[in-house]
Parts: sequence; C-alpha cells; structure tokens
Amino acid sequence: MKITIASLMEMKAAGEKIAMVTAYDTPTAKLLDAAGVDTILVGDSIGNAVLGYKDTLPVTMEVMLHHTAAVVRGVESALVIFDMPFMSYQVSVEEGVRNAGRAIKETGANMVKLEGGGKYAEVARAITECGIPVCGHIGLTPQSVNLIGYKVQGKQYEKARQILNDALALQAAGASMIVLECVPWKLAKLITERLDILTIGIGAGPYCDGQVLVFHDMMALSDKKSPKFVKTFAQAGKLMQRGVKQYVKEVKASDYPGAEHSFVIEDAIIEKLSGKKGGRRK
Repeated sequence: MKITIASLMEMKAAGEKIAMVTAYDTPTAKLLDAAGVDTILVGDSIGNAVLGYKDTLPVTMEVMLHHTAAVVRGVESALVIFDMPFMSYQVSVEEGVRNAGRAIKETGANMVKLEGGGKYAEVARAITECGIPVCGHIGLTPQSVNLIGYKVQGKQYEKARQILNDALALQAAGASMIVLECVPWKLAKLITERLDILTIGIGAGPYCDGQVLVFHDMMALSDKKSPKFVKTFAQAGKLMQRGVKQYVKEVKASDYPGAEHSFVIEDAIIEKLSGKKGGRRK
C-alpha cells in the first residue's frame, strides 16, 4: 500500500515512529522500500555522498530531477521526497513554485523539501496552495554552510527561539513535515510537542516523530568520518571492498570466469570458421 501524508499522520497519532532514509538511484530505492522504510528522501546530499563535492551547493535541479525519477521507478510503497537544491526557490516565490511543479511532474515524487525557516514561509505557502506537500528543514541547513558552518544549532536562547518560531511559521504556511537537523534534543522535543505536523530528526534526539539518515553514512560506504549522530548499521563498504578484491584475485589467477560462467558453441562451427579439417581459408 502506498504511504501518504495522511498515513504518516496516522502513525504519529498512534505513536509509531517514521523511518526515513536517503536514496539516489533505483537499486537503493528498491532495497529501502523492500526493507520497510516509510519515506525516502532524495537529498541534495547526493552532492557530497555520491558526486564527490565538498558540500551540497553545486547540485542542480537537473541532477535532482534525474536521480529522483530513478528513485521513484524503484518504489512501490514509500513516500518519496524531492529535495529542492540551492537557488531553486530562494530567488522568488514564482521560481520556487515553478521548480516544485517540475519536481512533482517530471519525477513522480510525492513531496518537496525546502531548507530554511520563516523567511521561506511565503514560498512554502504558495507551493502548498498548488497542491504540493511541503517538508521544511530547519536547524543546521547545509545549503547555508558558508554562513553557519556544520555545527549544532539552537544551543543559545535567541537561536533556539528562532528555530521554534521557524517551525511554527512553516506549519502556519501549510507545511506537512519538518526536518530538524543538529539541534539539542530537548529543543526538538519541545518543537515536536508544539506542532501538529510531522517532525523528522537527524541529530535531534529520540523524541521527533521519525528519524532520517544518509544511506551512505549508516551503511559505512564512505571513508569520511561520520557525524556524531550517525550510527553504523552495517559495514557494507568493507563487505563490498572484500568482494571486489576477491574478484580481482580470481581474474588475475584465471579462476574467473569458469565453465559455469561461459557460453558454448558447436565445435563444427568453430572448425568451419577457423578453416580446420581440410577446409580452405577464405
């Protein structure tokens, strides 16, 4: 059964936590969907998780459209969220609405995500009024890395109050969900209690309505040091490396491919092609 905003809200009401993971391609999306993930975020984190950039800023609408469509093709149940990349909605409300429309029409995604708080409430409201569900993203916002860096947000009163006000403003603008990144757990708990809409935490403690992690972090697919809030759920990177090393070893030793991996042809055909058995070469 396809998961919707309504069914996620039912989970919240029942006290059932929501599991969200990032994906950027069809095979990963199929894996996550089959594993029971409730919602898949096609994050602009593709920039540093997959494409080799130092941050998310170079990621474009074209990149996000391409990869989100691939994810949607691999999903049957999970709700898919399109992460609006840097400068796809900041210039004007009209441009934000246009790009959100492209995100839904051209990929089949179910929701769009915007970084930033109350200052983007107007664009969030306009997108919602077009019938497109919106997920906000406050606290540490990676698209603002050059302004705020990568550090916990909201530890002081004024900043904590701003994050709370941002959450309330996004809810008032019609957002259905908010990601809280790298904020103190007590602040995330307070926000979750104050909001009627869904909260998803990443480095925000256990009291949000759900959690999200980057797939490549939780599966240890990167050799980079993971943030404090990441738990490694499988050493997939090491397992894959061992598999590739074994492949290299067998190729170099001529152990692979074996007969069981090869296709056959009738000897008579080869003899005819090679001109053997008295046949004259052409």
